[in-house]
Amino acid sequence: MLSYRHAYHAGNHGDILKHSVLALLMQALTRKDTPFCYVETHAGVGRYDLHAPEAQKTDEWRDGIARLWQRDDVPEQAAPYLAAVRDLNPDGRLHYYPGSPRIARHFARAHDRLVLCELHGSDMPLLKQEFAGDRQVAVHHQDGYQGLKAFLPPKEKRGLVLIDPSYEVKSEFDQVTTALGRAHARWPTGLYALWYPILNRPSIERLHRRMKESGIRKQLYAELCIAPDDGGPRHIGGMHGSGMLLINPPWQLDEQLRALLPWLHQCLDHAGHGRWTVAWLVGE
Repeated sequence: MLSYRHAYHAGNHGDILKHSVLALLMQALTRKDTPFCYVETHAGVGRYDLHAPEAQKTDEWRDGIARLWQRDDVPEQAAPYLAAVRDLNPDGRLHYYPGSPRIARHFARAHDRLVLCELHGSDMPLLKQEFAGDRQVAVHHQDGYQGLKAFLPPKEKRGLVLIDPSYEVKSEFDQVTTALGRAHARWPTGLYALWYPILNRPSIERLHRRMKESGIRKQLYAELCIAPDDGGPRHIGGMHGSGMLLINPPWQLDEQLRALLPWLHQCLDHAGHGRWTVAWLVGE
């Protein structure tokens, strides 16, 4: 299985898919004046130093965010994501990379709220430090799956749940689908986003099959592979690529992703061996 500590993989192709989609979701939430709540189950530390030993050990960000950083052909669908990255690098030099909580915080307004769960003992203090004094952000030293029971449904009645575990054990793929089903039962109108690594196609087919069988409607997925996912050698980060499964996605997000992913694929897969996909797993 995958051992996915964010500090080693910050800004890689998996992060780019996850965070560019997250930025579009957050942007959509801000189109209404009413407040929303953002809930994350595996928050990490919030921001990552790309010059730290962990990031330098793998250098995955150089084949990821660094390839997008100076592009002058950025499509409008990628602009919200890159704006959040630039927010942490106001001098124009790529030094820090925002984790999902920092991406979400970039879009949150004065009346919105973030609930962040992190169980890892060394990540938790750094996450607390990142948002110290920020009254709109609640940080909990808690198992994220338990957090879904504790914090759903939110009082705001609108919002987004991001599930982004490390997938260090085989059972994680089944655990996330079970957690999604239970969370949706508690809050059926919520927007849900699940990130998953593509290690082999059979595991993804099983994930998709379980989600189809859940009875949940309006499921969209997007995948970005930078290497063939047909059983050959894995690429950067031990993955062929990654995917995002979205429940109750905002209107026209599928069209936005079909415009965004070809550009991301062209930027990140110079050999042209991978692929991108946007499709409805379950419709209305």
